[in-house]
Amino acid sequence: MTGAAPSRRRGFRAQITELSDRWQRLLARKTATFYLILIPVTALTGVGLLMVLSASSVTSGDASVSSAFSVFLRQAIYAASGLALMFAVSFTPVKASFRLTYVVLILSLILQVLPLTPLGVSINGNRNWIRIGPVQIQPSEFVKIALVLFTARYMALMVRRPFTIKNMAGFLFFAGAAVVLVLAGQDLGTVMILFLVLGTALLVGGLPKRWIFGLAAIAAVSVAFFVMTSENRMTRVMAMLSGSRGEAGDPLGAHWQSDHGLYALASGGWLGVGLGASREKWSWLPEAHNDFIFAIIGEELGLLGAAAVIGLFALLGFGIYRLMVQTTSVFVQTASAAVFAWLIGQAGVNIAVVAGIAPVIGVPLPFVSYGGSSMLAALIAAGLLLSFARSETGVAAALAERRSRFWGSLTFLKRRS
Repeated sequence: MTGAAPSRRRGFRAQITELSDRWQRLLARKTATFYLILIPVTALTGVGLLMVLSASSVTSGDASVSSAFSVFLRQAIYAASGLALMFAVSFTPVKASFRLTYVVLILSLILQVLPLTPLGVSINGNRNWIRIGPVQIQPSEFVKIALVLFTARYMALMVRRPFTIKNMAGFLFFAGAAVVLVLAGQDLGTVMILFLVLGTALLVGGLPKRWIFGLAAIAAVSVAFFVMTSENRMTRVMAMLSGSRGEAGDPLGAHWQSDHGLYALASGGWLGVGLGASREKWSWLPEAHNDFIFAIIGEELGLLGAAAVIGLFALLGFGIYRLMVQTTSVFVQTASAAVFAWLIGQAGVNIAVVAGIAPVIGVPLPFVSYGGSSMLAALIAAGLLLSFARSETGVAAALAERRSRFWGSLTFLKRRS
């Protein structure tokens, strides 16, 4: 019996070594980075559709809408459209993305002006949407794409030029205009994500530290000013700092959303209460299918389900990191870093809000939360990453060979049947 335990330990170590070797062999493939981006993105989109269906089915089934599936069906249409756009963008050459930067930037700025016109719609105090017939669009989501490309192009062109006020003027003007237009709609949460995207891209792109510290200080002071001059924002911050108060200690409902988000997470346990069995989605938790959908994931799928979602974001982050370190293109490296800050950073902020360690700032969980504009923009950004991965040496040929084998196997099976 004394030899049984060492034998089991050796067997366990052998299994770990074998798994590690398999993982290393997978990473050594030319297409590894491409699939490290594609697989988590499509998985998160699928999880998002499932959870939007679960979280919205109760509130969608009231007398004001025709079906309990109405919210889910809209999100499914956006997801299908976004996936089609993602695959289309993934075949776009990197040079084309570089050349189209200013077109995308100008169009996004024009689109961002529209919420300030009669087409604009106010939701929860933010005038950051436009409505054209039955379609509602949040232009600031597409401003993120424009700033990703614009910052990456700028840093690529500045490789051999000094960072002077004169050389920075054009970049600061257009980036500042984008931020000011979003801020004009009172959407400070999106502005903070834009600051994160711009700061990460500039840092990775090689902007000198004195510029980084100066711009970071301006961004921090700006955010602090707009928080302290808004009673609503200060209430959210104080609610986060004071923690859960319960209904008796929260007569104004300042803690309501955060408290019920924590109730949802806490009641999930290890395995959750079961898919579709959430109690908080019965009008207890505001924005259950939107900004607080992670709380419903934790409640219905438990700690393991929530950890799986976090793991998918971690896998996506690892894929983007590999893309950044493998490329020799400043444009690709900077754009990838910006998208990393956007998708992974925003996911971190959203989860921190639901967990009660950040104030409620109203940013969705990428690929998962309900929202057509957010879904479309995130999937387009994923398409950019896939196009960058496809541009690496030998990747396009390897993918073409894999597609050829796949269709060949289907043809073989069809002939046999």
